Amino acid sequence: MTVSTTTAVDRAALQDKAFAVARTVTDPEMPMLTLEDLGVLRAVEVDERGHVIVSITPTYTGCPAMATMRDDLVRSLQDAGLPGATVRVSLTPAWSSDWITERGRRSLAEHGLSAPGRAPARNGPVALSLMPTRREIACPRCGSAHTELTSEFGPTACKALYRCTSCLEPFEHVKEI
Repeated sequence: MTVSTTTAVDRAALQDKAFAVARTVTDPEMPMLTLEDLGVLRAVEVDERGHVIVSITPTYTGCPAMATMRDDLVRSLQDAGLPGATVRVSLTPAWSSDWITERGRRSLAEHGLSAPGRAPARNGPVALSLMPTRREIACPRCGSAHTELTSEFGPTACKALYRCTSCLEPFEHVKEI
């Protein structure tokens, strides 16, 4: 029994098609962002048999959205005529909120969420603190820097809840990681 192989030209065309599909899949927790804009879509490859392999990186260990991201990617690829895709989780390098694209940051702001600032530079182990993190952020609605933390944990572990003391509107802030 022989295994059918695809040519490099065929693989490149399949890879382009698969990437074009994968880059449109949205995050289940923040649907205004594609997985590409969020920075979790790491790679799309096609093996010698024409099998699509997509690599994604979780925003943090234990992220409950990973299963939905995988299912949405597989379904979208299948709907585009690319059945049997495999989605791999890549833990290295670890995701950083710095990977959110500029388009993604604008989209967050347009939807009333505060985009993360630059992730803190770290060397070696990361100290665990149970105290709230001090952040200098602006209200995504009115732009005021007069904001206060109401909860370090929002509807998802990767967001914190804030309130603007100028316009009095509550908003979510995507945490720097």
